[in-house]
Amino acid sequence: MTRAVIVAGILLAVGSLAPAQGPAEITIGYLHRAEHKSALSLTDVPAANDGVAGVGLAIDDNNTTGRFLNQHFALETVELRDQDDPAAAADMLAQRGISLVIADLPADALLKVADASRPRGLLVFNAGPTDDRLREEDCRPNVIHVAPTRSMLADGLAQYLVSKRWRRWLLVAGSHPADKLFADALRRAAGRFGAKIVQERVFEDTGGARRTDSGIAQVQRQIALFTQEVPTYDVLVAADESEVFAAYLPYRTWDPRPVAGSAGLVAKSWDASHDQWGAVQMQNRFVKRFSRRMSALDMQAWTAGRMIGESASRTRAADPKTMLDFIKGPDFALAAFKGQKLTLRDWNLQLRQPILLADGRTVVSVSPQEEFLHQVSELDTLGVDRPESRCRLR
Repeated sequence: MTRAVIVAGILLAVGSLAPAQGPAEITIGYLHRAEHKSALSLTDVPAANDGVAGVGLAIDDNNTTGRFLNQHFALETVELRDQDDPAAAADMLAQRGISLVIADLPADALLKVADASRPRGLLVFNAGPTDDRLREEDCRPNVIHVAPTRSMLADGLAQYLVSKRWRRWLLVAGSHPADKLFADALRRAAGRFGAKIVQERVFEDTGGARRTDSGIAQVQRQIALFTQEVPTYDVLVAADESEVFAAYLPYRTWDPRPVAGSAGLVAKSWDASHDQWGAVQMQNRFVKRFSRRMSALDMQAWTAGRMIGESASRTRAADPKTMLDFIKGPDFALAAFKGQKLTLRDWNLQLRQPILLADGRTVVSVSPQEEFLHQVSELDTLGVDRPESRCRLR
């Protein structure tokens, strides 16, 4: 066989594999709040593109694979302010032919998006709120939850504290509704894994300036007085999602004790210091693209985007029903640089995932801890398990 015939055969084979038309366009909508909550520490103030950057990187990753599968992914972002109607935003995306939506919105706004989207066949990926009720009594069949729940975060933290035999907790909760919900999750985790809350205290938010010239001295005295006369405890566990007081606790308590929860040792889905299981290459790609470190919200948005990309590549389809059926099924698993592949709980559409425990500079541990076993998946020791679930998807 001559060289010319071989070359012609190769060209013919390549031509037979080439697409007859342009790539299938898959546009992902991203609904998010225009403003992020404030933070006590200047180093914790979210970036303006927090979350948006994460899904942007997922789009890049999806297109890397999509070039070989005749698929092209694009992103359309919509910012919502407090006065904006989230249902109208979902309707606008549907009118533009966008049926896959990633959302970082408060719980009630997310439910409005879910209910408005369902008649139009949209599939929503929750990348933001951690409220357990969204996966339980308020669950929706068209919402996949990528962000971990408060109960998953609390359980991940509790497993580690109990494994260290730090079983006696002083629980300090803020006065805002979100703080109380996290405190509830911590109480549940303590009872579930054998810790004892020796005393509870509430830190009332009285308002006022968060940063003043005399703030350091005032806070040092205030926190010491606030944590006096407490029964013997091993660790102070703080529930302060509102960012009012927890950052002030480490090194200022009356007794020399570690701090965990909303400060000190913090449970989260991702941390900028995470470097195991190939996470360094993920972190480096993110820094190269966005000139900052990757946040937990970035990772949750990236994960949602990659779930869409993985489903599209495996099913060769882009309609929400086919994607949902695949993601709920036994063949779905997502590699996300966390030591285990992530899968979906089919009873409440919550993504199973390890929980990182970080101190602000390193990842101290990853839960589930090895001594906590489960008949199906050790990841189901984190959060609400199937027999406990109040979700009825219909």
